Amino acid sequence: MVRAKPLSRQDIEEGLRLLGLGRGDATEVHSSLSSFGQVAGGAPTVVDALMNVVGPEGALVMSAYPLTPALPLTEEEKARGMAWKVRKLAEDSRERTGMGAIADEFRARPGVVCGTGLHRVCAWGRDALLHSQGYQRLLDSDGWALLLGVDINRCSSMHAAEQAGIPDRIAKLTQVPEDIRRDYPADTWEVGYGSTPDDAWAKVWEQAERQGLIRKRRIGQAQCMLFRAKAVVSIYAELLRTDPFALFGVKQEQR
Repeated sequence: MVRAKPLSRQDIEEGLRLLGLGRGDATEVHSSLSSFGQVAGGAPTVVDALMNVVGPEGALVMSAYPLTPALPLTEEEKARGMAWKVRKLAEDSRERTGMGAIADEFRARPGVVCGTGLHRVCAWGRDALLHSQGYQRLLDSDGWALLLGVDINRCSSMHAAEQAGIPDRIAKLTQVPEDIRRDYPADTWEVGYGSTPDDAWAKVWEQAERQGLIRKRRIGQAQCMLFRAKAVVSIYAELLRTDPFALFGVKQEQR
């Protein structure tokens, strides 16, 4: 069996351009290095390719949350309803984060501006300082979102649609109980709990695909997707506004 040739920077650049990304574009990027298969040079090669495609007149924006990758749950933790757990890192930590190797490499690059706080954002290129304050600048300028081997559940700008709030009866389904908060203090841990009957973001994605908003192309082994972030976030906002209970699969009698 012949092994596939490792992807080069040029291979990745060509794939990104054929997907529709170009010079001067501003894009939010979420990624999985392993999804590509072999990449010659690893994460630095992918970051180089992204920078070369959009150029300094464009912008790259990535989440840089100071959190570890997801840690294994014990059977006891699963029985308590915990869905995931991660440990918080110091903001100046060089430890690997759950954002992935590409985001970690990007954050360390010269010229990248990094915000602060748990949900910090890092940015490079045009208006990097504004982009580093969150994803609103990207949404206001009708920028792109680029998913490299990951799905919509990694797309941080989607949370902008939740600013108006999610009804309490829905939010309580994933509200962390006090006994778990006590055992996993907020200064050290981030913990997920419970779930909703339906995956709301998957429904948003299905609607976006039906509307023809998603561009797709395989680069190496990675399924890569490009779309206008504002267009997809707006679908989520509208569904939250019109019937959030149906969106999350919560039955009428649970209201």
